[in-house]
Amino acid sequence: MNIPALDLVDQKLRTLPHYDRFASCSIALRTLIAAAVLSVITAILLGLVYLLFNPIVAYGSLASILAGLATGLGALPALLFKDVKQKTLYIMLGGAAGVMLAATAFSLVAPGIQYGNQLWPGKGIYVVGVGMMIGAFFLEFTDRWLPHGNVADNTEGMELSAALRKIWLFVIAITVHNFPEGMAVGVSFGSGDWHNGTSLAIAIALQNVPEGLAVALPLVGLGYNRIQAVLVATLTGLVEPIGGFLGVAAVTMFQPLLPIGMAFAAGAMLFVIADDIIPETQSKGKARSATFAVMTGFIVMMMLDNMLT
Repeated sequence: MNIPALDLVDQKLRTLPHYDRFASCSIALRTLIAAAVLSVITAILLGLVYLLFNPIVAYGSLASILAGLATGLGALPALLFKDVKQKTLYIMLGGAAGVMLAATAFSLVAPGIQYGNQLWPGKGIYVVGVGMMIGAFFLEFTDRWLPHGNVADNTEGMELSAALRKIWLFVIAITVHNFPEGMAVGVSFGSGDWHNGTSLAIAIALQNVPEGLAVALPLVGLGYNRIQAVLVATLTGLVEPIGGFLGVAAVTMFQPLLPIGMAFAAGAMLFVIADDIIPETQSKGKARSATFAVMTGFIVMMMLDNMLT
């Protein structure tokens, strides 16, 4: 099976000079060349952002890029395995949920209240509360026109077309949900607090690893090329730098947006955790291993956040 969008890109690439020489190289060499070209382009763009805007904007954008690339890192096992035990996936998702919960609490909510009190004494908690609900309703309205399936649904017994539609809806939903995650990293760096920005970027990167695996494996199972499946999973995470750049630029230029932006990002992330990730880990009945993974992830991220601070 081929992905139409990727086929279209391939046709465009064939018209470029030296494409035939590039195509004659081994897959490993082509991957290395493509990665090197993208790295150089990214470095140039970040350098321009650093010089023309603000160093914090550049660092926040870089952190969101690295967090987004973790989705591709998590998808790499799809090159070797066609399936991963459901229990293993649930444990990974549970740990990711715990990490995100701690990052939301310590890197977004707490500093958001603090910054809100600095701008509006005594009213920071109310500003953050309203901002969190706005973030949650934003994803609620998004989900209303973009239904999606669960990550670990078994496609056995389903028609192939229905399975494909379900998985691709999930891929699109993951892409949409990654935007506020990237924005959360950007907003956190935009506050000037490097420690919160770093810890949040690490938390989201850790969460993106099982997410990438959950995207790639069903595609491989349905017959997609393994490299294409990993590429699709990677692309779902690369929407995060867009959100990261917009988030860090907005709060850097408009300081009063900082507590509201942190609250919005916290509400969006909390919605994803409560509505998608944790229910998914319990979708086949009680999974105590996933529950303990949530607690372990929360504790590890809490300790990591404290060490970075």
